Amino acid sequence: MKRLLISTGEVSGDLQGGLLVAALHAEAKRRQLPLEITALGGERMRRAGSTLLADTTAMGSIGLWEALPLVLPTLRIQRRVSAWLRQSPPDVVVLIDYMGANVSLGLKLRRLLPQVPIVYYIAPQEWAFRVGEGGSTRLIGFTDRILAIFPEEARFYGDRGAQVTWVGHPLLDTLSDLPSREASRAQLGLQAHERLLLLFPASRKQELRYLLPPLAAAAAALQRRCPGLRVVVPAGQASFEPVLAEVLQAAGVKAEVVPADQADQQRSLLCAAADLALTKSGTVNLELALRGVPQVVAYRVSRPTAWVARHLLKFEVAHISPVNLVLQERLLPELLQDQLTAESVVDEAMPLLNNPQARERVADGYVRLRDALGRQGVTHRAAAAILDALPLTPSA
Repeated sequence: MKRLLISTGEVSGDLQGGLLVAALHAEAKRRQLPLEITALGGERMRRAGSTLLADTTAMGSIGLWEALPLVLPTLRIQRRVSAWLRQSPPDVVVLIDYMGANVSLGLKLRRLLPQVPIVYYIAPQEWAFRVGEGGSTRLIGFTDRILAIFPEEARFYGDRGAQVTWVGHPLLDTLSDLPSREASRAQLGLQAHERLLLLFPASRKQELRYLLPPLAAAAAALQRRCPGLRVVVPAGQASFEPVLAEVLQAAGVKAEVVPADQADQQRSLLCAAADLALTKSGTVNLELALRGVPQVVAYRVSRPTAWVARHLLKFEVAHISPVNLVLQERLLPELLQDQLTAESVVDEAMPLLNNPQARERVADGYVRLRDALGRQGVTHRAAAAILDALPLTPSA
């Protein structure tokens, strides 16, 4: 029996981790290789066939103050992981995104279990941002191989001496058998005159505070301007559902909140029928783009965090949305910090709802994006590379 440890965090990490766990089991079955996967992740990874060591989907934050409530829970998880490593050393460790925690884990693993191969899948987006004079995190020093999902990511780490394989973006593997727009609209009960607006305001608790109110106010304004605009909000986590309902109602939005345990099953259906999305920055931007949904991207952190990032850390980034980062152009509107108001969201959203030329420009950009992200079979290639890293000697 070969043992793998996969470590990730936040909702997006659990999504990617679930896809990878399923691919690993399929590839191990093809090789007739008994495989046991233990994970730091969430429900998607558990359903795909891993044993959860800890649920880390709620552990994500951006900012110094925002991270303080997570310090003690993180320390407890780290102690649990350390005990597990001593009792059941894995044959391979796979780290997925989740920069701070995974870099710490990788450094610890290199000290405690120097013989265990470490594969970093979906490395931090250092190719896209710069802190101070640039450089990179310490992951090159402890990682045996990086499986890159973006071409620029592969070039960035390859130029710095890492062993890198570009596998493509795993969301490409979710595009098979997508429902048609007509079938999706019919299944959702949308009438010919109705249009569908999706809200994706939060995968982290702090985003409910900073992003949900202006996006909800914008959705209310759009409903007033556009009769027949239906608003649907898939919940990122079950704990978000009451907050979403409360804020949306206070903003005057007539909206349906899709419970978190149903959101994954309805996602393809909703995206196929959608006319526009108002969304946070993150993996969801790529998911919407690959499904052809025009979107307005919003992001905000606390004022102290923004000040520290700008003035002390000298944080710089050309674009915040991964769609714009990959294309290296401002295809999608981005509203950051003080730019993010309900009025500014509405101003950016109206052309994407009503102007055929604006929608066509975005659609053309999405075609170029898909070409830039590689080809399908990503998780199979990643799984094969990970199992190739297994030591030849049998586990104890």
